[in-house]
Amino acid sequence: MTCPMNWKKFLIGVSVGFASAYLLNKTMSDKGISAEKALRNVKNAFKQNGPISGSWIHMVPEEYTKNQILYKVYKGGISRETAEGLKQHEFVVDATTGTILEIN
Repeated sequence: MTCPMNWKKFLIGVSVGFASAYLLNKTMSDKGISAEKALRNVKNAFKQNGPISGSWIHMVPEEYTKNQILYKVYKGGISRETAEGLKQHEFVVDATTGTILEIN
């Protein structure tokens, strides 16, 4: 049984639509991590050395250059109570991989 020409066009259109949706979804997921996930990663790293008392992150990634390499990053901070009092740390996290690039 042969398909009429309209069915062939329809099936081709559906196939192209599914392929496009798959590629778009793959591209969007490869863009990087969310600010929430970046903050969670940093907090988990800091918690290995004791409890933290507060944290914040700037939700919009920005450009950052380190060692002549341009990154898209999130910037934020962590605070922790120590024997000397409240200690604050600022951090820079790669928005693509979640790697901590700098802690001050």
